[in-house]
Amino acid sequence: MLQWYRNWRRNRILARGAIPEGEWEQLIQRVPPVLRYDGGTRKRLRELVILFLAQKSIEPAGGLILTVEMRRLIALQACLPILGLGLEWYGGWHSVIVYPSGFQVHDTYTDEDGVVHELDEERAGEAWPLGPVVLSWTGTPEDTNVVIHEFAHKLDMINGAANGMPPLHNDMDREQWTQAFTRAYEDLVERFERGADLPFDEYAATDPAEFFAVISEVFLLDPDRVRRAYPRVYTQLCAFYRQHPHTG
Repeated sequence: MLQWYRNWRRNRILARGAIPEGEWEQLIQRVPPVLRYDGGTRKRLRELVILFLAQKSIEPAGGLILTVEMRRLIALQACLPILGLGLEWYGGWHSVIVYPSGFQVHDTYTDEDGVVHELDEERAGEAWPLGPVVLSWTGTPEDTNVVIHEFAHKLDMINGAANGMPPLHNDMDREQWTQAFTRAYEDLVERFERGADLPFDEYAATDPAEFFAVISEVFLLDPDRVRRAYPRVYTQLCAFYRQHPHTG
């Protein structure tokens, strides 16, 4: 009886929030990587977007006016990381806050000598462990990186502070993940420090958490770059995201 009710409720949400075919096609044109998916995968993604919009509140801030299309675009990007996982991986929080552009954040940190520093900086996105995802709209219309980046952090935070180690599936090996990511991260940092060409944005060399978020962006948008640069990491990401997006 409980499963029947869940199915009934899900179908009701899908019917009420249905995205017309023409509007869906226009939407996915703005996120070109989606065009490589087959019809069945696009249908599953479309349903996930509708369910996301029904479950999460996407709220404007800083005077931004959010349209239906803008909300759908954010939801589409947010659903790419969980396409093979399911909406339950975004459980425990409820809102996405969107500013018209970069927003100011007051932060503190302690350096290696124990000295506490305070700073104000502008950010394009931020994810809170038990709170909302905060985005700037200037990073979302044609550049999906900010959205995917912050939602990758959300997945990383499921089992605690973001550290580049999201909760792995039972059929995954923690040691293999750690070895693949540690070696790739250390290689990227070494390249960055000697001024060599990097396969990804240099922000990935900040720390393991940012490395995971940046490489997740690339994996979902341009997977062959990850496969060529760090094939062992690519294999681990396929296992975690339950996706095999290699296009070559």
